[in-house]
Amino acid sequence: MSDPRRSRQLSIVLAQRCPHCVPLSVKNGQRRAWELGIPFRTLDTDRKDQGREADRYVRPYGDAAPDYLIPQVFRELSDGPVQCLLTGFSEQVSRTSGAWRSPLSSA
Repeated sequence: MSDPRRSRQLSIVLAQRCPHCVPLSVKNGQRRAWELGIPFRTLDTDRKDQGREADRYVRPYGDAAPDYLIPQVFRELSDGPVQCLLTGFSEQVSRTSGAWRSPLSSA
């Protein structure tokens, strides 16, 4: 991962009903944002206004299947680019839990 000092915000696309998202990914995302010293926000796909904003991240930067997987975690950089750091799994929650240990550990 590139220099974490360039991070501006960590955003997670999720649904409140998803066990891969709440509480697992919300807690991990909050912790990672705190470690980076940046804001953390959630974009709930079940809320119309937030769902449209979530699509603006997932479609160009994430795993944009027609019925895309959640959670998806994005790091926005201060100079503009957006990086997709994590996409959850449709299998057991333990797979998504394991994914949190890998791509974000170097931030």
